[in-house]
Amino acid sequence: MTGSPLLALHGISKRFGAVQALKDVELEVHAGEVVALLGDNGAGKSTLVRIIAGVAAADAGVIEWEGRAVQIRTPQVAQHLGIATVYQNLALCDGLDVAENLFLGRERRRPGVLGRLLRHMDKNSMREEARRQLDTLGIRVPDVRTPVAALSAGQRQTVAISRALLGKPKAVLLDEPTATLGAQQAGHVLDMVDELREQGVGVILISHNMGDVKAVADRAAVLRLGCNNGFFHVSTASQDRIISSITGISSSP
Repeated sequence: MTGSPLLALHGISKRFGAVQALKDVELEVHAGEVVALLGDNGAGKSTLVRIIAGVAAADAGVIEWEGRAVQIRTPQVAQHLGIATVYQNLALCDGLDVAENLFLGRERRRPGVLGRLLRHMDKNSMREEARRQLDTLGIRVPDVRTPVAALSAGQRQTVAISRALLGKPKAVLLDEPTATLGAQQAGHVLDMVDELREQGVGVILISHNMGDVKAVADRAAVLRLGCNNGFFHVSTASQDRIISSITGISSSP
């Protein structure tokens, strides 16, 4: 893609004791682009996402956001910049309904004394906004008052993604969003990824599923043993070539 990247990483390195988790890693994602972050287990994908999300700090390197160098020391800084992350564990509360989960940690209070002193939540306002959010993303759930525990795995995943999008982020990091889903449920999640691209959001998608990568990613960045091991335009690169970059094993006879 042309133009300046939304997010750019330069020379990112991270060590955990004697283990070099990342070494001089480069990565770019533009607005309205889906970049698949690929690699075997232990390649450094999750560590890199945690650094972007402000959960872990890099030992070396520069992160640029909208063309300027930034330091993302905490998840709150990442969120303030406009970076949202959806982890594999989803972090949903089964005992709360869909709307309450979407607003978890940023609950709206009722106006006046009830909200200011008694801390009563404005459930009607949250439910209305939750319905708008889900409708915008084309997400179907029985009702925003439905407990999350009653939802399917695919619906739970879309609720987690919707919660991340409530603050209208410019970039979204998705950590294997379809790993535990069936084909139909995974299809709904991939439709959401397509919708994010249409809305101009930059997406970093961690995945081990090459079908998902081919379906939604514009480019793929491969990590191997904590280092860059290839960048590919998904529409033109063969699957064998990408897999060879992931495994380090040549696909040639």
